[in-house]
Amino acid sequence: MGVKQRSKSLSASGNQLANTFFQLEILNKKELLPTSYVKFKDKIAQVGVPNIDVVPVEIFQLNIGKLCNQTCAHCHVDAGPDKKEEQMTKPDLERCLLIIKAVDSIHTVDITGGAPEMNVNFRWFVTEVRKLNKKIINRCNLTIIRSNPKYYDLPEFFAENKVHIVSSLPYFSASRTDKQRGDGVFEDSISALQMLNKVGYGIVDNLKLDLVYNPSGAFLPGSQCSLENEFKRQLLRRYDVKFHNLLCITNLPISRFLDYLIETDNYTDYMETLANAFNPATLDGLMCKNTISVSWDGNLYDCDFNQMLNLKVASNSQHISNFDVQQLNQRKVIINEHCYGCTAGAGSSCGGELV
Repeated sequence: MGVKQRSKSLSASGNQLANTFFQLEILNKKELLPTSYVKFKDKIAQVGVPNIDVVPVEIFQLNIGKLCNQTCAHCHVDAGPDKKEEQMTKPDLERCLLIIKAVDSIHTVDITGGAPEMNVNFRWFVTEVRKLNKKIINRCNLTIIRSNPKYYDLPEFFAENKVHIVSSLPYFSASRTDKQRGDGVFEDSISALQMLNKVGYGIVDNLKLDLVYNPSGAFLPGSQCSLENEFKRQLLRRYDVKFHNLLCITNLPISRFLDYLIETDNYTDYMETLANAFNPATLDGLMCKNTISVSWDGNLYDCDFNQMLNLKVASNSQHISNFDVQQLNQRKVIINEHCYGCTAGAGSSCGGELV
C-alpha cells in the first residue's frame, strides 16, 4: 500500500495508535526526505546542543478532551464531534489540581482541547484553578460561544475568572477562514469576538484576548508583527473588533496536516523548507523546556505535538498518578523530525514567535 493510500486508510479507520506509528514512520523514512536533509538531533548537535534540557516546569498544559464542535482541516489534535469518549474525568482533573497546588514553580495553567468548554467539568475546573491564584489560559475556537445557547454566557464567565483567551482565526476574510475551518466559521468567530469585546476582552489589560494565525498551506508564516498590524487594521475597519496580540504558529507535519502534505505531494518540499529555515536562536525559547503537557487520559508529554505522536516524557513519571516534579525537571526532551517546525525561521510555540 502506498503512502497516500495508507494515510487515507488510517484516517478513515480512526485507529489512533496505528496512526501514531504511521506518522513516526513517515517522519523517519529516509526515502521521503530531501537528499541533503540532516536529522534534527544531528542539526542541534552541530550548533553545540546535544540535548534539549528543561527548566523547572512553569506551564501546566492540559488537553481536557478532543471533543469539538469543529473539524478543522489542519487540526494537529485530530479533534471533532466524534470524540465524545476522549474527555478528562473529574477525578483526573482533581488530581491535576493537587499537582498545580503542590508545585510552586507552576504559574500558568493552559487549558486546551478540542473545544475545552465542551468538557462538562470545564467551568468547575476553571473556578478551582482561579482559587489557586494561577494564570489561566483557555484555547478557545470562538465558534463554541455561538454554537449553542448554553455557551452564550462564556464571555461573562471568562471575564469573571480573568481567563486569558487565545483564539484561532486563520484570516480576516471569510473565504480563507472557512476553507480551513468549515463553512460559517468566520461569521460565528466574528460574532464571538464582538461578544468578547463587549465585556472588555481585547480592550482592557486584564482581559487578554489573543488571536492565533497559522498558514493555510505548506509554507511558513510571515512576520508576526506585520501580520498583527494588518489583522488589527482589517478587523477594526470591517467589524469593529479589537484584540491584543496575534500569535503566529507554524504548521507541524503531524496528524491532519501531515495527511494534507502527503495527499498534495508537498511532504518532502515542506520538510526541506523547515530544515533549511532552522534557526539556532530559537532553541532557548522552546515551549517544551518549561511546559508539561497532559493528555485527556492523564499521560505526560513535553509538548502537545509530542502528545499527538504518543511520545511520552523521558521519565519514570509519565502519568499524573505518579507525577514527580523532581524527576520531570531532570528529563531530556524527546525530539523527532517534527521539531524543525518549532525552530524554523522566527520559531513557533503556543505563544507565537520565539525570536
